[in-house]
Amino acid sequence: MIGGGIAGVSTAFSLARRGVATLLCEKGRIAGEQSSRNWGWVRKMGRDPRELPLMLESERLWHEMDAVLESDTGYRQSGIVYLCRSEADLARREAWLEHAMPFQLDTKVIKGAELDRVLPGSAQAWAGALYTKSDGRAEPQKAAPAIARAARRLGATVMAGCAVRGLETAAGRLSAVVTEKGRVACSAAVLAGGAWSGLFCRSLGIRLPQLKVLASVMRLSPFEGGPDAAAWGPGFAFRKRQDGGYTLANGSANVADVVPDSFRYGFDFLPVLRIEWKDLRLRLGKRFLEEARLAKRWSLDGPSPFERVRTLDPEPVDKFLDSAKASLERAFPVFRGRDSANRWAGLIDATPDALPVLSPVETLPGFFMATGFSGHGFGLGPGAGQLMADLITGSPPIVDPAPFRYARFTDGSRPMPMTGL
Repeated sequence: MIGGGIAGVSTAFSLARRGVATLLCEKGRIAGEQSSRNWGWVRKMGRDPRELPLMLESERLWHEMDAVLESDTGYRQSGIVYLCRSEADLARREAWLEHAMPFQLDTKVIKGAELDRVLPGSAQAWAGALYTKSDGRAEPQKAAPAIARAARRLGATVMAGCAVRGLETAAGRLSAVVTEKGRVACSAAVLAGGAWSGLFCRSLGIRLPQLKVLASVMRLSPFEGGPDAAAWGPGFAFRKRQDGGYTLANGSANVADVVPDSFRYGFDFLPVLRIEWKDLRLRLGKRFLEEARLAKRWSLDGPSPFERVRTLDPEPVDKFLDSAKASLERAFPVFRGRDSANRWAGLIDATPDALPVLSPVETLPGFFMATGFSGHGFGLGPGAGQLMADLITGSPPIVDPAPFRYARFTDGSRPMPMTGL
């Protein structure tokens, strides 16, 4: 396993449960990047229908997670709400129910008194909301480390501070990985490198159309009387934390830094850019030069770019967070004057169709990818790990893996995002 985010540790855990000898290498610390920096939502609502079967399997695993891991992940079903200011917004959200109908979800439209019961204390009049009572939340800082510890108890070797520099092949297939601490012979390797996956693939001559989106988040200090359900509204998104505080984000504004890969994969991303244009802020700045200076190839005998930067720790965009807090305070007065404990940002690994790559790479037998989760990876993580273990061991897959195949980027399929979600 290359990468210790939630996809990597979940795959290692699933393999270890099956008795497969497994080594996980993480260049920095377990869940040091986006897997510990996300909102902490575990949701079915609003997902691409192609992703829903995997999310349902993942939710089943979340239900039993604490017992299986013998550890606390903070998971609970507290419900998630998408608030709609206008009838047009509500109609757009409601249209998603047609996609979800075959899955028999508990998602429904709520209005008036029912909405007030689910999210009490609003100072704004809402046209209505989409609500899924069974959706939940967990603690990103706890979940992936807990899964890694459980994988280790089952026999997996988990090494933090150990970058994988590259791969070796023999007779046309993968034969070993080369880490900064030495060579490891293996029959399969899974790239779960998140925002780093594209660079790793380029060093192998593999084209992976993946870009990064910067998302800013803040934490509000604990207080009494706030809503229990998580919610997205115009200009804000929040969820209650296990300590009684709240994780808060803008929900409607993220940064896409213009980098060399923006031009390399620009055509691939045009369809999703047209859909998400109003929520993305393109920015040309120092990241362009930082990424332009990164080596594209390197000797496996010397330090790689993954050793030079152990953890991506971008600066949050304060104006987005200030705007989110102001919008939230207008909508729910209980948040007024609450202290901001800290702020951070993470880089989301995004694909042109906003679906992850969970797949073997046919051109290099023995090499697999679990990347490109496009901001959906925390909730999907446990199910993604089980699907990857199925693919690696040749077991019947828990869901149809076709929507997540790497070959969709190479076989002329023209991957497209779903509209109206």
